[in-house]
Amino acid sequence: MGEGNGNGDWLRARGIGRERFAGYLADYLTTLGYTVERVDSVEPSLSRVTGRLERTNPAVPPSARALAFRLYPTSGGAALVWELPTEIPADEKARMDRLVAEISSHLVRTVATESHATAKVSAPPDSRLPWHHPAGAPAASQSTA
Repeated sequence: MGEGNGNGDWLRARGIGRERFAGYLADYLTTLGYTVERVDSVEPSLSRVTGRLERTNPAVPPSARALAFRLYPTSGGAALVWELPTEIPADEKARMDRLVAEISSHLVRTVATESHATAKVSAPPDSRLPWHHPAGAPAASQSTA
C-alpha cells in the first residue's frame, strides 16, 4: 500500500524520467485552464502535480475542478497515479471519460514527439482511475456500466 509500489498506476512512461513526465502533464493542464502546482522530492523520489481550474472550460466536468497526480520512477521510466478526484457523479462520467482520454492522448503524443519516438507512454494492464476502483476494491470487479 505504500507509495511507489505500482498499485494504482494510470499511465507509465518508458524512456523518460518522472520529472520530465511531470513537466509534460503540468504544461498540458495549464493549457486546459488549470493553475498548476508541482512539487518534486528526492526522498521519497516522487513528484506531485496538482491543478485547480481557474479558467472556464466546458470540457471539464465540475468534479474535475481540482486534480491531483503522483509520479514516481520505475525501471526505465516513470509511473503516473491519478489521485483526485476520487468520485465522479453519474451524470459527469461521460465528460470525465473524455477528459481522461484527452489528457492520456496528449501525453502519448507529446512524449513520442519530444523524444523523437524513443520514449513511450502506455497504460499498464491493470491501469486504474480512483473513481473506477475505490480503495480496497479489487481491479477485477470493474463494472461495465
